[in-house]
Amino acid sequence: MNPLKRAIVIGAGPNGLSAAVVLAQAGLSVEVFEAEAQAGGAARTMALTLPGFLHDFGSSVYPMGAGSPFFRSLPMGELGLEWVHGDAPLAHPLDDGTAVMLEHSFDDQEHQLGSDGRSWTALMRPVAEGWWEFADDVLRSPLHIPSYPLLMAPFGVHAILPATVLVRRFHTERARALFAGIVGHSMLAFNQPMSSAVALVLGAAATAIGWPIAKGGAQSIPDALIRRLEQLGGLVHTSRRIDSLEELDTRDAMVMCDLTPRQLLRIGGTRLTPNYRRTLERFQFGPGAFKIDYALSAPIPWKASECGRAMTVHVGGTFAEIAQAEYEISKGRQADKPYLLVAQPSLFDSTRAPAGKHTAWAYCHVPNGAGEDRTGAIEAQIERFAPGFRDCVLARRVFAPADLEAMDANLIGGDVNAGAFSLRQTLLRPSIRGYRTGTPGLYLCSASTPPGGGVHGMCGYHAAQAALRDLRA
Repeated sequence: MNPLKRAIVIGAGPNGLSAAVVLAQAGLSVEVFEAEAQAGGAARTMALTLPGFLHDFGSSVYPMGAGSPFFRSLPMGELGLEWVHGDAPLAHPLDDGTAVMLEHSFDDQEHQLGSDGRSWTALMRPVAEGWWEFADDVLRSPLHIPSYPLLMAPFGVHAILPATVLVRRFHTERARALFAGIVGHSMLAFNQPMSSAVALVLGAAATAIGWPIAKGGAQSIPDALIRRLEQLGGLVHTSRRIDSLEELDTRDAMVMCDLTPRQLLRIGGTRLTPNYRRTLERFQFGPGAFKIDYALSAPIPWKASECGRAMTVHVGGTFAEIAQAEYEISKGRQADKPYLLVAQPSLFDSTRAPAGKHTAWAYCHVPNGAGEDRTGAIEAQIERFAPGFRDCVLARRVFAPADLEAMDANLIGGDVNAGAFSLRQTLLRPSIRGYRTGTPGLYLCSASTPPGGGVHGMCGYHAAQAALRDLRA
């Protein structure tokens, strides 16, 4: 057997903690080093505005968390994680004062979409009904032989298409707008290959497992993983930034890095081979986010009252408008009318705000690292569909891309996916090595590895499994 008996994990985001749990379950002694005072990475809950208001610093709604095979393998409920669902997963308001909804059942969805209902069901039902088999295949490196080829093949045929092509299956503006809002999660221009993939996954997830939040805040997810790690004897050190691998005693330890390629380049030094360094230097980051957290005196006053049924609201209007906004971002320009993701968790989780008050956040995509203040553009879009919104604002906390990166070094230029989802970086993330770096005992386990962004822990899970296979070999 290889003499390695310890594991060191750098970074206590969901992927780093997932890797730590897997290695601890395999019997290794595990220590995690986190730069910030609070573990969780972009899945932290913090007091960002006024006393008594709890805000999710980064992500807030977790279809992929509820649908994660790794999280499903753990007793997350016993560890303190409770999922909370809205009456509907998603609302998409339109200028006519109505909203098109993403529903929990295909029957309700077909009623929503009318003549396009059957087309929606035909796209989403195979993945939804085979979710756990599908998730096991899709939430890993695409460079593997699928375990369920009959499920993956038709998904792949549709997923590789640009959204501008796949949307032709829908003929009504309502269905096309709903599809556009979900495509927007890809942070790709709609005419790019693979821009449909995220919409197919998230659209199916709505029926398979929903789009829930974590009761009490996103922090419940890393806290549950830390409890499991501590049960196994592992330790998490916060406020412990690692600036070089030379700071660590790695003589009998494997090292897992929940870091982006840029950070690994910085701390790796001579431990990295020249070829691998060149690979990391070529890695591309995607658009950034400009995010605002709100403390509100009342719920957002949507013209379409049905928006109050959903935890998540996509703001941007028609397919053409959202596609144009995301195209501008892909060209390094700001969008005049940005596409927004809005979360309103306090409608369904009263722990987030004082009685009678509410929290919400909104973000739009911007060019990576852009410094322009987008507060006015964001609030104008919300007011377009919720007149009087500004009158409800008690306080706001604004995060430009640089602010996000200052709070979490993995958010390079505000990129919440830790790397662009280009076709090349879908297949090679960050290289054909995947989690392995070419340096024995050193692994990458962040969202810059397969399957990429989203709070599901699968990057960390697969990286740890690769490390264990190497250890046994």
